[in-house]
Amino acid sequence: MTDKSVSSGPSPVETPIAHAPIGAVAEPPPPPEREPTGEHKLPFGRPGKPMGNGPFMFGLVAALGVLTAWWLVQMVAAAGSVLVLIVVSLFLAIGLNPAVEWLHGRGMARIWAITIVFVGVIAFFAIFAVSIVPALTEQTTGFIQDVPTLVQQLQNHPLIRSLDQEYQVLDKLTQYVTSGDLATQLFGGLLGVAGVVISAVFSFLTVLVLTLYFLGSLNTIKESGYRLVPRSRRERVTKLVDEVIRQIGGYVGGNLIISLIAGVVTFVFLTIAGVPYALALAIFVAITDLIPMVGAVIGAAVASLVGLLTSLPVGIACVIFFVIYQQIENYVISPRVFKSSVDVPPIATIIGALLGGALLGVVGALLGIPLAAALLLILREVVLPRQEKL
Repeated sequence: MTDKSVSSGPSPVETPIAHAPIGAVAEPPPPPEREPTGEHKLPFGRPGKPMGNGPFMFGLVAALGVLTAWWLVQMVAAAGSVLVLIVVSLFLAIGLNPAVEWLHGRGMARIWAITIVFVGVIAFFAIFAVSIVPALTEQTTGFIQDVPTLVQQLQNHPLIRSLDQEYQVLDKLTQYVTSGDLATQLFGGLLGVAGVVISAVFSFLTVLVLTLYFLGSLNTIKESGYRLVPRSRRERVTKLVDEVIRQIGGYVGGNLIISLIAGVVTFVFLTIAGVPYALALAIFVAITDLIPMVGAVIGAAVASLVGLLTSLPVGIACVIFFVIYQQIENYVISPRVFKSSVDVPPIATIIGALLGGALLGVVGALLGIPLAAALLLILREVVLPRQEKL
């Protein structure tokens, strides 16, 4: 009995194998090209090879990159004023946030804490406006009433009389006033002043609205920013950013406290000394005291000048008062307020204020010191340890 192999299917068909010549390397046949079918079918044909990296393509891409960079610079320059308002609002929100957190830590709901702090800020500016507007109105009215007397005094002055006799100054001035040129220029000037006032009011309201928004969503903004950081570095970045925000908030809040003290003390002294418009001058001193280095001098000079116009002894007393108070503020009040919030060397304070003032004016001078504190923190915690490992 012979064994027979049982096949479970048809026997494979043997295909002839092409033998390569001796000494030649056999190359595998190329895979057959498949025509895309169904939804993967290319309606416009198969794409060609990508364009090479020739000189033309390199120049084209470089030119497009330069144009894009120039366009971005132009956009930033055009939106510079808006960016300044956003930065100022963010810094104000960070500075007011410690007060909100303090009220919130005492059991008050955060929305009510924000409301109380924000109403306090609006009340401060409202009191300033109410106190300064009557003074300006009274001074303007008195000046207009005194114009005829001033003109008569000028006419009686020997120098003016001699100039009028030689160059007919008064006749030319009268002709200029009676013509339409003065009215046209005055109307244009009034339009310019109105434009400046409207722009200032718009900027002020914008800062108020943005500050309120940043106060209400500061924690949400921080959490959203932290999510953009890789998980492996998120904890360290979170601690660094929280410390930067704490130092900025401490500086802004401390500066506001020092300015408030300066305004209150100045108001008490000017009231006792009998200087007119004591409240308006005290608020002006408080606002200018926010400006680093030169702000206190500006406020003291204006208040002392008003006191000097009142009487010579009152003016001398104002100068002595501000000199003594500035020493107390610089060596007693400021160190105690800033001892637990901002640790910035004096040279960094001066450089930050000067660079900020050169770049953004008064706003830059206000923001320069906390930014210097933030940069020093990053330098101390990030850059220096990395350099020690190299």
